[in-house]
Amino acid sequence: MIQPRIPIAREGYPFIVFAAFVTLITAILGYEFLAWPSLAITSFVVAFFRDPERMSDAEPEKLISPADGKIIVIEEQNDDIYLQDKVIKISIFMNIFNVHVNRIPIDGVVEEIAYKPGKFYSADSDKGALLNERCGIILTSQSGHRMAFVQIAGLIARRIVNWLEPTDTVKRGERFGLIRFGSRVDLYLPAASIVHVKLGQKVRSGETAIASFPK
Repeated sequence: MIQPRIPIAREGYPFIVFAAFVTLITAILGYEFLAWPSLAITSFVVAFFRDPERMSDAEPEKLISPADGKIIVIEEQNDDIYLQDKVIKISIFMNIFNVHVNRIPIDGVVEEIAYKPGKFYSADSDKGALLNERCGIILTSQSGHRMAFVQIAGLIARRIVNWLEPTDTVKRGERFGLIRFGSRVDLYLPAASIVHVKLGQKVRSGETAIASFPK
């Protein structure tokens, strides 16, 4: 039997409780000019931390998107940080209205977690891509291909949450973390991988087929 769950990420509970408390107090004291904006903020925080169930009908060998958002980068480059090889980089920008819970792209084993503190520039800028706080996950798939997916903090985001540890065995579509209040996720794939998305396309975490490894 499937147990019912609250479709809100648990990391959002403190923010929701605080916003709701402020709304309640201002309403009780009769400060309508504060109560209504507080209610709007509470509604926004609840919406930001929503965590809906997701299912993908993509073939098992396809990588699915780790994040909701828009594709802002698809390019070949030399990756000297994660895979130390020529790669295809795919970047997904999440605005504040997207679901921010991140999901595993493909079945595999976590090889390494590489966290780096940094700045908080806009996540869709070149400066943000280079200098912002980030957490990279290097994964080896069941087919033996290595890839990396990287959570990058944004202009407003100040906290990357990652639940993975090295040697974890993970399944496609499982939740692995989130980034609070606006952010970006980059994927680094083998250079011969087949890309199934295009620039400007909107994708959904846990659903959209984003690429396939080379045969």
